[in-house]
Amino acid sequence: MAKQRFRDVKQGKAAAPKPKHIKKSTPERRYATAGEKLKAFLTDSFMLLMPIMYAVFYLVMGSREAFAEHKAAGWLYILIALVIVQTLFMYKSGQTPGYRAYDLEVIDESTGKRPSLFLILFRNLCAVLSAATLFGWTLMFFRKDRKNLHDLLSNTAVIKKPCTSC
Repeated sequence: MAKQRFRDVKQGKAAAPKPKHIKKSTPERRYATAGEKLKAFLTDSFMLLMPIMYAVFYLVMGSREAFAEHKAAGWLYILIALVIVQTLFMYKSGQTPGYRAYDLEVIDESTGKRPSLFLILFRNLCAVLSAATLFGWTLMFFRKDRKNLHDLLSNTAVIKKPCTSC
């Protein structure tokens, strides 16, 4: 193919060359804001974490004093139960009670659908580890897509659930 002259292209006598690399259009996702995620976290703390803590304090350990004597074991029981309960909620509907209250949903970033059971379990275990460092949770304040460290590690995202009745 002969080289086209700029003047011919400008005057419309010749067609402009087509770009070789066409960017694929990715679906536009409405990522959850940091405020929505924090409110959902607080809701989950009271609806899921408090009953688990009560059960561990009084049913498993026997009393607050016994929990105070064996804090490491008590917190391990609490975190294991929390990860299991959150994983079951997210596997069933992609939402915990806090996410449901604020119309948030967890999706697999590569497929745009609900993640697999293993991926949700991995995400929740990473969330516990990133909470221990606090860096993983503050990361959402500095990123445009508001992802936490556990979202980056598991390739998931928390999005605003699309309105089906709109």
